[in-house]
Amino acid sequence: MAAMSASGRYGECRIAAGIVGHADLRLGEQVGPILEAQIAAGNGRLRGIRAPTAYAEVSVFGRASDPAVKGLMADSRFRRGVALLERYALTLDVWCFHTQLGELAQLAAACPSTVIILDHLGTPLRARAAPGRNAEIVESWRRGIRELARRPNLRAKLGGLGMNLEGRIDGRPGSATSIELAAEWRPYIETCIEAFGPKRCMFESNFPVDSGCSYGVLWNSFKRITAGCSEEEKTLLFSGTADEVYRLK
Repeated sequence: MAAMSASGRYGECRIAAGIVGHADLRLGEQVGPILEAQIAAGNGRLRGIRAPTAYAEVSVFGRASDPAVKGLMADSRFRRGVALLERYALTLDVWCFHTQLGELAQLAAACPSTVIILDHLGTPLRARAAPGRNAEIVESWRRGIRELARRPNLRAKLGGLGMNLEGRIDGRPGSATSIELAAEWRPYIETCIEAFGPKRCMFESNFPVDSGCSYGVLWNSFKRITAGCSEEEKTLLFSGTADEVYRLK
């Protein structure tokens, strides 16, 4: 797909100009040959690795988390693998929940030369059984985000708030409007932009896993939230930061 679009036959679109793959970073330094093979297979398009790091004590998407992932970011072998990514100019994408943000901050401090991207805003697991705890959970998430922002090698992806964490991933868009979603998502997105700054933040679609709306409504929600930003800030948030982090140009 990437090669076909790069031929220019399909207009200006460049599909998969940057690819984020997977490798078992628990191999430590021994993951090197795997990364080299992936770089060769990617024909110059491999930009980073994403590792399965999301762990919660409650069920997510209708199933329990893999116990092997618990505490993974603190594993010394995993950290050695993460540190190795810098040698190959590769980034690390991490999706974790708000309860793991402290662990991610420690990983970033232990591997300061590796650029780490926090996916989906570090999803706050708002309480289902005890919704009265939501304010406490969101405040805990905010503290975690501000602490992460102190690590200069961290970047933040703004999105993932439309995931139905209680049900299965079906990809069917909901009926929410961009006005409704902008009002709901604004406090989370503005917290991240304030903490990291536009130069370290980028919007993501996470579509169709973000099944609470259509693709167009999702992006219109982001545009509403950033209506008060300058043109320079909008360029960074919607393309510039991603261009820089994933070397898309």
